[in-house]
Amino acid sequence: MLVNTDPRETLASAPMSTLQVLAVAITVGLTALDGFDVLSISFASPGIAAEWGIDRAALGVVLSMELMGMALGSIVLGGVADRIGRRPTMLGCLVLMTLGMFMVTTVKQIPELEVWRFTTGLGIGGLLAASNAVAAEFANLRRRNLCVSLMAVGYPLGAVSGGLIVAQLLQGHDWRSVFYFGAAITAAFIPLVLLMPESVHWLAQKQPAGALERINRALTRMGHAVIGALPAIPAEVRKRSVTDIFAPGLIMTTVLCALAYFFHIMTFYFMLKWVPKIVVDMHFPPSAAAGVLVWANVGGALGGTVVGLITQRVGLKQVTIGAMLLSSVMVVLFGRSAPDLIELSVLCAAAGFFTNGVIVGMYAIFAQAFPTHVRATGTGFAIGIGRGGSVLAPITAGFLFKWGYPLPTVALYMAMGSLIAAGVLALLKLKPDQPASITLLSSARS
Repeated sequence: MLVNTDPRETLASAPMSTLQVLAVAITVGLTALDGFDVLSISFASPGIAAEWGIDRAALGVVLSMELMGMALGSIVLGGVADRIGRRPTMLGCLVLMTLGMFMVTTVKQIPELEVWRFTTGLGIGGLLAASNAVAAEFANLRRRNLCVSLMAVGYPLGAVSGGLIVAQLLQGHDWRSVFYFGAAITAAFIPLVLLMPESVHWLAQKQPAGALERINRALTRMGHAVIGALPAIPAEVRKRSVTDIFAPGLIMTTVLCALAYFFHIMTFYFMLKWVPKIVVDMHFPPSAAAGVLVWANVGGALGGTVVGLITQRVGLKQVTIGAMLLSSVMVVLFGRSAPDLIELSVLCAAAGFFTNGVIVGMYAIFAQAFPTHVRATGTGFAIGIGRGGSVLAPITAGFLFKWGYPLPTVALYMAMGSLIAAGVLALLKLKPDQPASITLLSSARS
C-alpha cells in the first residue's frame, strides 16, 4: 500500500523492526573495533620495540600516528558521510582499516609502520562519525538516545574482549598475530555493512537519483509501508551543506560540543594510558596492572549501558553533566588510592563507569544537536577535536610527573578536564528531539 507519509516520521514513531535493531547492533561492533585497536597496539608495542630495537621516543611516535589519523578521519570523512551517504563511507573506512592492519604485518621500517598506523586511524575516525549517524537514524524517537549510547558502549567491549584475545594470541605467536586478527575481524564487517540499506533519513534529505526506490526497498525490509513520493524539501534546505556546522545557527553548538568532548577526553585518556604505569610503580607486576585496566573497561561498558537507560527517563544533558562531575570525583579518589589491588580495581571500575558514561552521553548529544545534513560532519568534527585531547592527556600527565608532582596532585589536575567539560556543556542548548521532517516543515512555514 502506497502512503504519502514522510518516511522519517514513520521511523520516528513506529516500533523498531528487526533490521533496525540489527543495524544498531552492527554499529556497536564497528565501535568495538576502535576499542580493540587501541588496546591491541598497546599489547603489540613491546614486541615491536624488542624486535626492531627502537627506543621509547620512536615508539611513542608510532603510537601517536593512529590517534592523528583518527582525528583527521573524524573531521574529513565525517563530512564525506554527509555528502555521499553513510553506507559507502562506512565501507570505505572498513577497507582502509583492513588494509592498514594487514600491511603493518609486512613492514620493515618505522616510517612504513607509521604510515599504515595512520591509515588505520583514518578509517576508524571516519567510521565512528558515520556509525553515530547510523545508530541515530535507524532508531525510532523513543529509543534514539539508548541506541546511540549502546553504539558508544562498543568501545570498552572491544577493549575488554580484544585484550583477552590478544593476550591469548601473544602466548604462542609474535606481535603480527594481533594485526592479522584485527584485519580479519575488520574485513568480516564488510559484508554485514553491505547488507544494510542506506539511511532513510539521509536519502530523504539528499534525494539522490533513485532515492524513492531505495527508500521503499528499505521500508519494505523494515516492515513499514512504502511511500508514493519523496517528501518536499524547501529550496533553502536544499542549499544546506556540510559547512553549516560553522554557520551562525550552528557554530555555537559545534564549538561547545567540541570543547566539552576535548576537555573530558583529557581526563578519560589520562586513566586509559597511565593506569598500567601507575599500578606498576606501586610495585605490582605488569599482569596485575593489565587486570586493573580491564576493570576500568568493564566499568566503562556498564556505565555506558546505564547512562543510555537513564536517558530514557531523565534529560540527556543533565545526565551527562552529572556523569562528568562524578568522573572528576572518581579520578581524584583513584589518585589517592592505597597500593591495594582490590581498591585500585574498584576505583578504576568506578572511574571507568563515569568517564565512559560521559562518552556515551556525548555521542547521544551529538546525534541530537546536529541535524541530518551535518550529523556525521558535526560528530566527526567534535570527535576529531577530542582526539587532540587524547594526544595531549598522556603527555600532560607525563610532564606533571616529570616535574615532581605526586600522583594525588596529578590526578587532581587531570580530573579538572571533566569538571571544565561540565561547565562547557551547561552552556549548550539542545532543542527537543523530534522527527527531521517536522523540523523542515516548520522552518518552511516560518
